[in-house]
Amino acid sequence: MLRSTVILVHGLWMSGFELSLLRRRIESQARCRAVQFSYPTLKGAMADHVRALIEFARAQETDELHFLGHSLGSLVILRALELTDDLPPGRAVLLGPPCQGSLAAQGVARLPFGRAILGAALHEECIHCVSREWSGRRDIGVVAGSMGVGLGRLFAPLTMDHDGTVTVAETMLPGAKDHIVLHTSHTAMLFSAEVAEQAAAFLQTGVFVRS
Repeated sequence: MLRSTVILVHGLWMSGFELSLLRRRIESQARCRAVQFSYPTLKGAMADHVRALIEFARAQETDELHFLGHSLGSLVILRALELTDDLPPGRAVLLGPPCQGSLAAQGVARLPFGRAILGAALHEECIHCVSREWSGRRDIGVVAGSMGVGLGRLFAPLTMDHDGTVTVAETMLPGAKDHIVLHTSHTAMLFSAEVAEQAAAFLQTGVFVRS
């Protein structure tokens, strides 16, 4: 029987503890071992986080290696996968990823001490970013939220569908295998049973479930 591992990567201002419920659900529904990768979101550049994630991933003894990231953590995963082709096969699911930048982050960046509030990595990826697409070998699925509840609305005019922090349009990733919009907010994704079910389904089959 194949050994399967999922690495969970948290987002900005988090430590990884917030992923505990999601981790348990993924272990149960995807029938795999789930481990959490933690990094200091406000310290260090994106390259530092990417390097640490690659080292963490290479240390896993497993036949299949999947990734599940939230927000900034999704971008850390993308950057890491762009730089590696020696990891065990698997898939990746990105929850609320600001793949095409972030209007909310740009609004925060204009505030005094905005860069310190966001950290160098998010500033690098979401403020002066270029259009991002995926051309790697690993199948990637993207989950966007449409429940517009969150602090992001205080810093930018989020007029399009959004999850309170990231717009649906910002989550688009050309080259991704699948993309689905669920009625959840940016933070609530971590506690949503539906999000966990969809993430597990994609990790197992490469597609999200649609009725």
